[in-house]
Formats: sequence, C-alpha cells, structure tokens
Amino acid sequence: MSVTVESSTTLAASELPKLTLKRGEDRRLRSGHLWVFSNEVDNDATPLTAFIPGALVRVHSDRDQFMGYAYVNPHALICARILSRSPVQLPDRSLIAHRLKMALALRERLYPTPHYRLVFGESDGLPGLVLDRYGEVVVGQIATVGMEALRSDVEAAVAAVLAPAALVWKHDSSMRDLEQLPKQVITAIGRAPEELVVMESGARYSVSLAHAQKTGWFYDQVANRERWRALLPRGARVLDVCSYAGAWAISALRAGAREALCVDSSEAALATASRNAAANGVALATERGDAFEVLDELVRRGERFDAVVLDPPAFIKRKKDLGRGEAAYRKLNQIAMRLLERDALLVSCSCSYHMPAEDLLGLIQTAARHTSRFVQILYSGGQSPDHPLHPAIPETRYLKAFFCRVTRE
Repeated sequence: MSVTVESSTTLAASELPKLTLKRGEDRRLRSGHLWVFSNEVDNDATPLTAFIPGALVRVHSDRDQFMGYAYVNPHALICARILSRSPVQLPDRSLIAHRLKMALALRERLYPTPHYRLVFGESDGLPGLVLDRYGEVVVGQIATVGMEALRSDVEAAVAAVLAPAALVWKHDSSMRDLEQLPKQVITAIGRAPEELVVMESGARYSVSLAHAQKTGWFYDQVANRERWRALLPRGARVLDVCSYAGAWAISALRAGAREALCVDSSEAALATASRNAAANGVALATERGDAFEVLDELVRRGERFDAVVLDPPAFIKRKKDLGRGEAAYRKLNQIAMRLLERDALLVSCSCSYHMPAEDLLGLIQTAARHTSRFVQILYSGGQSPDHPLHPAIPETRYLKAFFCRVTRE
C-alpha cells in the first residue's frame, strides 16, 4: 500500500501538532541525533495513529521542552526525523534552500568540477534526501514519506540554488518500501538525459541513466580510488570485482597498470566499462558472471593478479542478514587471496552499515589464515568527504575500505 502526501510547510508553528516523548527519551536528540523511534513516543499523550504520514510536528520532551520541528510517519520504526531545532525556523522552502547553499559551499571547496554528492541526508540537515550532481544534471532520491511531502519545496530550492538543466528523481531505493512509497522515475526539471557524465580525477566516465545503479555513480569511493592509484604496484595486473562502470580498473590503467580485468554480473555494466575505458585511451578485459563463481574459475585457471579490489554491493542490508553476510565477505576475500601474486595489494570494501569496520578486518584476517597469507593494513578508508559523517549519527558512517598488502607466509 502506498500513501499520498501533501506539503504542509504553509502551516504556522502554532498550528503544528505536538509529538511528545517518553521520559528520558530526549537524550539522544539532545546529543545531536535527528531520529525519533516509535517506542520513544508517549502514545498516551500523543498517539502516533493520530498523525498523518508526512506531516510536520513539534517534538517535545516529557517536560514539554521544545526539541525541534520534524516530519512524522506513524507507520515506520523511525517515526520522526528532526529538520530544524530553532523554534523560529520552520522547515520550509527557505530553510531547504539555506541547507542546499551550505552543502554546495562545502562541495565547491572540495571538488574542481560539479561532480559529487551534493546532499547526504542527515549529514547535511536534510534527512531522507540524497542529491548527486553530474554537471548541469541533478539526480536525486527521496527515502522517506516526510521528505516526499516536501518534494515540491526541494525542487523549488534546487531550481533557485543550482538552476540545473535537469532534475531527475530516481526512486528505486528499498527504503521507499519501508516508508510505503512507490518506486518511480520522475523528471521534475528540464529533460532527463540518456547518459550521465562524470569527471573524476581527470578521467571522463558516462553511464546510462535508465540502467544506472543507485543515482548513477558511486561518488563515495572517489577518495579511495585516489589512494588506490597511490598504492598500486608498478605495471600491475589488476582485477576489479563487482566493477560496475569500471572506475577502479580504469583508474588503475591510467596510473600505469599493464592490464585489468573487470568482473560483474551485469552485461550492460561491463559494456559501459569497456566504453569508458576506450574513452580514456585504455583497454580492459571483462568477464560476466556471479563474482564467487568467476573468481573460483580464475583460481582453477591459475590466474594471478598484482592488485585486486573487492567492491561488492551490501551483503548485509538488515541485522538479521549479519551471519550470512559475514560468511559472504569472508568467502569473497578468501577466494581473492588465492588469486594474488606473492606480494600484492588487496582492497576490500563493504558498504554494509550493520557490519563494523573491525568485523570486516577480522574477516580479512580469517581469510588470510585459511589461505596461509600474511596481511598488513596500509590504509583504512571510508566514504569521500562529499558524504560527511554526522558525529552524533553513527548510521551516516557506512563505507569501509581496507588497503592490504598480502604476502605468502
């Protein structure tokens, strides 16, 4: 079932309904977190069932202290998300435009061209919203019913602050299911391009918007790919596992790798990787198939590589997937180590929030022991700075990347 939402930003502060917390449940909000869980609400004082999904509310402590303005979804575990802590600043179009300007100022300081994640949800004060910039094109995702209610205000703010040639909503996130929102693609401004163009570290990439994963590009790995080039062995033979559009492999080839093999389950992704390689004056090989099966086959063929990058999709999307997901990460790293030369570089990544960095490190070490390898961690990476961490919200830290020197014992 989907829900229909309408913008409520025309309401005055005094007209907004109150959401009251239970005793002691304001501590996390006071520390800076933005989420309210359904079991933290005083349902006797303010029943969640009385709220319209997407409506704006005033969040108050059990002592009736104002905690902030939020949007609410009574059907979700995270039933409210704070948008503004100022009693005089309603979460309206002007606030959204201000947050966009602040986000833009940071990215323009960090990147030479307009190719980056412009808005990273809670970390930029706009929970439930992601905006990625591809030059004059903006591709966004809305993950919550509350932000969906503010979509027209977001669109107006994007138009005012960026004046993009196009704004496309690519709503295919599983979070939409949790919020009972439909999956759809909407062109809100201009005309949607067939391809998105990305400039990264002097290289030019393009991806099909219709077949793109997420919003089109994994900007969160840009800083890690810079480190990858710096640590890459000279003249390396490279294996890029779960390669998508080939950024890791092409980055390596442009840095002096002698050859690269991309492995992915998507034929369209591998074709894109080959086109991107040609556009950057290099060439790569591809193998289509399940990563585990292809790597097993490479082991059987006696293939060896000087550098391997493992950048799989999240194996652990929910806590209940933890055991199965950990086994998958361990197996993937174990097979990869069998493909490494005697002294090689392994980059092992995980975008699973529910698996802490130390757990991934432990799985890498377990894989090393099972293959009689010795591992030295050269660098521990996370997401690029256009995905800033919110110090009070650990959920904003999700990407792990360990750069490992792997030798044989």
